[in-house]
Amino acid sequence: MKLPMFPLQSIFFPGETVPLHIFEPRYRQLINDCREEALTFGIPVFKDKTIEYGTEVQLVEVVNTYEGGEMDVICIARQVFRVLDFENRMPGKLYAGAVVSFLEADNDADEGLRKQVLKRIKVLYDLMAVEMPQVPFDKFNSYAFAHKMGLSFEQEYELLQLTNETERLHYIDDHLQSTIAVLEQINTTKAVIEMNGHFKNFDPLDFEDFTLN
Repeated sequence: MKLPMFPLQSIFFPGETVPLHIFEPRYRQLINDCREEALTFGIPVFKDKTIEYGTEVQLVEVVNTYEGGEMDVICIARQVFRVLDFENRMPGKLYAGAVVSFLEADNDADEGLRKQVLKRIKVLYDLMAVEMPQVPFDKFNSYAFAHKMGLSFEQEYELLQLTNETERLHYIDDHLQSTIAVLEQINTTKAVIEMNGHFKNFDPLDFEDFTLN
């Protein structure tokens, strides 16, 4: 399939709301084409001066249009693709295009694994003393907190490429376990530091039964 391209140094996951400020003439043309022809377009991840994977998005709403032609738009991310062939300009257009193949999506995952990951996310938020957004369990998936659990850009990019929901949840679970362990150690260290300079209560030792070896 051939898609118009809007390369960004950002990662968007399927189901995610994508707000964009459009100001370049080529992308203003792209949004106008999407409005008139009901097109979708791709946001490939620009990484290390290359593009390989990205997400197809669909225009939902043009929120604001400014005098100079700039726009604020809302899109929804749909499915992940891999770029097969890229051209800097589509014929007769200002914007780029690419032939892509969509990654097959296997969204089946064991309920126990989903509960385990959601529980660990709650532990993470408690350790950070941050209020956790409420997501109904039936709506929870590997993408729900993908931007909100401390994944690096590289880790998010790896997650984007995983096609199996079980694999994605295990990937997130591994990250959560290591992150939680670090935070618990930090909190323990903090508690020790805060004890310095304070009077401490010690239980006196009972020497009645003490013998010297």
